[in-house]
Amino acid sequence: MSTISITQGSKNEIAMDSATVDNLAASLRGILLRPHDDGYDEARSIWNAMIDRRPALIARCSGVADVRLVVDFARKHKLLTAIHGAGHNIAGNAVCDGGIVIDLSMMRSVRVDPEARLVQVEPGATLGDLDHETQSFGLATPVGINSTTGVAGLTLGGGFGWLSRMHGMTVDCLTAVDVVTADGRFLHANDKENSDLFWAVRGGGGNFGVVTRFEFRLFPVGPEILAGLIVLPIADAVPAMKKYRDFVANLPDETNVWVVLRKAPPLPFLPEEVHGKEVLVFAVFHAGDPDEGMKALDPLRGFGTVLGEHIGVQPFTAWQTAFDPLLTPGARNYWKSHNFAELKDEAIEVAVKYARSLPTAQCEIFFGMLGGEVARISPDATAYPHRDANFVLNVHGRWDDAGDDNRCISWARKFFKESAPYATGGVYINFMTEEETDRVRAAFGSSYDRLVAAKKKYDPENLFRLNQNISPGK
Repeated sequence: MSTISITQGSKNEIAMDSATVDNLAASLRGILLRPHDDGYDEARSIWNAMIDRRPALIARCSGVADVRLVVDFARKHKLLTAIHGAGHNIAGNAVCDGGIVIDLSMMRSVRVDPEARLVQVEPGATLGDLDHETQSFGLATPVGINSTTGVAGLTLGGGFGWLSRMHGMTVDCLTAVDVVTADGRFLHANDKENSDLFWAVRGGGGNFGVVTRFEFRLFPVGPEILAGLIVLPIADAVPAMKKYRDFVANLPDETNVWVVLRKAPPLPFLPEEVHGKEVLVFAVFHAGDPDEGMKALDPLRGFGTVLGEHIGVQPFTAWQTAFDPLLTPGARNYWKSHNFAELKDEAIEVAVKYARSLPTAQCEIFFGMLGGEVARISPDATAYPHRDANFVLNVHGRWDDAGDDNRCISWARKFFKESAPYATGGVYINFMTEEETDRVRAAFGSSYDRLVAAKKKYDPENLFRLNQNISPGK
């Protein structure tokens, strides 16, 4: 009888007879892919091109029954197991070498209840899928800024975007989940039922099971909002960011301004001589009255020499895809991240210093602005504890040629180290790379001990270990 080699969670390889694998394939409504099958290479490819792994099996699930079958199979054989939502995670935990992937990317249903202002979302859905459905009713919930990001991974790590100052983190708007746990049980969790599990999945990552359904609260948004870009030269960046820091302290919740430091892309509203030059970009957003938004944002134009701007009323869905061209799949990506309670002068100066030496045209540094409703929620209300993080820094290394790996990674690490003294020590888990196991406690902060207790209860054998892992401490 023929066999296949497959890796267990202990990294030991075992020989599994092909009949066992064939039986699993026959039991699924979805598809089981092996390395020789058509579609295998496409299924194992994810957003970050630095991740090149070859699972022994990829189970493309079509529903909850498939998920339960594959979880039971993985547990029984003690297999190294990865969970693939949309495959957008920087660390590449959606795939593994030699083990099995539970691929949820075919499960993309989004169902809106406009009367109750609730939406049911399957784990393979992207932010674009979610926004498309909810905006047809003039509703939205806080999610990220790139439409190809997966709803599942974003949510499990906390989730934030343009609406977070108004309505909180993504997890603050989560009202219920369905979860397949490591023992194959199907559990519904909310504030009243399996409340410890519901608390843990709101920021604890994929440590506790496979979420097969998310339910979110929705809010009236759009369908048109005010948004756009104001671009200043890098020479003005330090004083402009200091003025920005003071300015945003008094902004209303419906207004948000992020800072991006990068080389200017060839945007049509920028003079050609600016293209490829280092710039500071204010990415602005206002969900209220457009005229009031324009008045609220007007002082930004006085923070330096405006090289160009493009601000106007546009569909919320258009703004949610505005940065997609800069974040397409297939590039090599390496990130480092810090949380900041405030932007001290020294932090600003370090950021601008490194923005002047970007190793490629795709690299960038951005500060996402939080505060508002995010900060009003108690740190222990959800597993996401970093309510003091008014700014989240992402050092986004991005390039195409593998020969640039060392140069780009070194740049990101040096900036990360030099800016650390001015940060809180906390970090957003969705921005962590696979090498940062030493930061897991800091990432989960004051929630860590309670998360360990949940891990011991719902995944004591650590089947779900390919994540920013919380060890059950056995």
